[in-house]
Amino acid sequence: MTAVDKWNKRYLGSELVWSKTANAEFVRQVADLVPGRALDLGSGEGRNAIWLAQQGWHVSAVDFAEVGINKARQLASEKDADKIEVNWIVSDVCEYHDEAGFDLVAIMYLHTSQSERDHWLQRAINMVRPGGVFLYIGHDPKNISHGVGGPQEPELLPDVAEFEPYLSDFDIVSAGIVRRDKGAEIGHGMAYSGNNKTAVALDCMVKAIRR
Repeated sequence: MTAVDKWNKRYLGSELVWSKTANAEFVRQVADLVPGRALDLGSGEGRNAIWLAQQGWHVSAVDFAEVGINKARQLASEKDADKIEVNWIVSDVCEYHDEAGFDLVAIMYLHTSQSERDHWLQRAINMVRPGGVFLYIGHDPKNISHGVGGPQEPELLPDVAEFEPYLSDFDIVSAGIVRRDKGAEIGHGMAYSGNNKTAVALDCMVKAIRR
């Protein structure tokens, strides 16, 4: 089964795999930005892209799972359609490119092999306009031994150091590990009950502005 087939199968069904609301750390990091043109790369069911659109951003949301994109469209239709402008794109993140560039390129929990990451990470960074923001949030490698949930293969989890060579034309605003309370989250591969409600995940976060 290919990766596309795997994710399409996971997204099948009426229930959302992830939540309807945007990732809390994502919201904290972008809430003070002036809305412009945004790219959500690996958008899944669209929760972060929809939130951006509700704030006035013109959003392109890219994912290779057509079932996930269709669920994103459905989720968007359930909200205030007049305030939501999202260009939903079914495409492999390793192949997508937009010459016009973006004021925000966001990559949320996109975990791929190193060889794939070598393709999409450089492409993503190249699509950030001067003055634009690059934001990555994903499970940190230390989450395997000191956190909960997420992939358990180290190759899939870049740390902050991996991003530094790509960001020579950027000023790094923040970079490090963010602790995330997973108590009420759904769709992250674990069920929480009892003491597990205080479970904490360790995320890698990099936020940088292109000079």
